[in-house]
Amino acid sequence: MTNSVSTAGQRIRSVTTRGVMVPLKFTLGTSAAVVRAVPLLLVDLLNEDGVTGKAYTFCYRPSGATAISSHLYEAVELLKGKNATPFEASQTLARQFALLGVTGAVRMALSLLDMAMWDAAAQMHRAPLSALLGSGPKSLRAYDSRGLGLMEPDSLAKEVRALLESGLGAVKVRLGYPTLFEDLAALRAVRKSVSGADIAIMVDYNQALTPAEAVLRGRELEKEGIYWLEEPIAHDDYVASAALARELKVPVQIGENLNGPDALLRAVTTGASDYVMVDVARIGGVTGWLYAAGIAAAQGIEMSSHLMPEVSTHLLCATPTAHWLEYVDWADAIVEEPLIIRDGMVLTPESAGSGISWDEAKLKRLAAI
Repeated sequence: MTNSVSTAGQRIRSVTTRGVMVPLKFTLGTSAAVVRAVPLLLVDLLNEDGVTGKAYTFCYRPSGATAISSHLYEAVELLKGKNATPFEASQTLARQFALLGVTGAVRMALSLLDMAMWDAAAQMHRAPLSALLGSGPKSLRAYDSRGLGLMEPDSLAKEVRALLESGLGAVKVRLGYPTLFEDLAALRAVRKSVSGADIAIMVDYNQALTPAEAVLRGRELEKEGIYWLEEPIAHDDYVASAALARELKVPVQIGENLNGPDALLRAVTTGASDYVMVDVARIGGVTGWLYAAGIAAAQGIEMSSHLMPEVSTHLLCATPTAHWLEYVDWADAIVEEPLIIRDGMVLTPESAGSGISWDEAKLKRLAAI
């Protein structure tokens, strides 16, 4: 996994962060919250070679930007004066933050630092990140994860038609209404609206159900031909999730909340999921993703991405069991070159690094956090 990656390290000179609120084009209503704007944290990491690595993450709440930034600045200070590869930096910082706990905001800070270091490394090699990881830019199968939240069936039918104008051949519907009847009505409204088209429909419950209710609703939903059933119950109840996966015919999907590769290993060896979905900011950045991809490959489990599609395109290119890219357009509001969709696929950027470059004119129009 590391043979194709240069062992040359980097010396970090400085880091800057800034948080912005990005309004969503499609409101996202889930069983947990209604989201109309998302807080994003942007990172610029300058090394002694004069190369600036860039990365960003969704930080869930505006206060998350402050917490993540604090840990990130501390992490950079710990690396000052050291010549380190991303792998070495990851190991060093994991030890330094062990007593505090490498989870939550700490994990996300270290992941962002890792992503920025990998971006800089690829820029220094004048190669796309995917190539530095031993693969190369590819066209990736993706599903549209914007919108389709909890709303009236007629509104869902209208919104899915608007989403399909992007050209992707799959969408994700959020469920978790008070009753199974309402869940089915919502799903059927979407299905009817795309009748005649070869569209895959994923379902996400955002951990809304009890294990017993998940069995009840899952048995009915699998009759509707959904592609997967995502996070129906508490994400870290691996035993109950494994029982659910055995009970249902429809594949169970979890993973976006897995904290590091070790959590992924526990989940898959428990049989908690038929598929896995990894969030680059929670799994440990690019370095953590590579470990996770190895685990998924060894277990023969297909692996999808969660959010941050710009960097995730590169990572899926280097993932042996790559499955689906989760597509959102949130970063269109902050980058110079948004991802391109062509022939129903998302194209991996071919420019050096991760392909992320900030559009300062766009950023000036966003509220700072």
